[in-house]
Amino acid sequence: MSRFRRFNHEVPGLNTASLPDLIFTVLFFFMIVTHMQKVAVKVKYRTPQGTELTRLTKKSAVSYIYIGRPNAGMRHAYGNDYRVQLNDKFASPAEVADYVSAERDRMSPEDQQQMTVSIKADRGTHMQLINDVKQALRQAKALRINYSATEQGRGK
Repeated sequence: MSRFRRFNHEVPGLNTASLPDLIFTVLFFFMIVTHMQKVAVKVKYRTPQGTELTRLTKKSAVSYIYIGRPNAGMRHAYGNDYRVQLNDKFASPAEVADYVSAERDRMSPEDQQQMTVSIKADRGTHMQLINDVKQALRQAKALRINYSATEQGRGK
């Protein structure tokens, strides 16, 4: 008779009862922290550099106007000239006033008082186009204008 008995050890099965709870918790976490992109930018822009920069504080009261050349996939339809993009479509500077009015109408009353229009323009954009946009903003009574820029020494 042998002195040592052999025990048959089996690895217990993995308990997966709490796995769905864990998966839904992780899914819920990512749904909360993920920032969805609202507008697909169709123009290519390199923001100019500046030294005296401040950050926008209330992003819900900001409407964006993009000015630049169309992205590579859009050049066959729109050419290589500088374009103004309002939300997801190209527009002329004359359409900026209607855009600002529509943006103001969709905001809450508190945000309407704080409404800021941020112009994200390519550094090579002609000043005539920017002046045309500014004149349309003036007609729409949008007097808070912000120009996007990067810190000097940090190009985009």
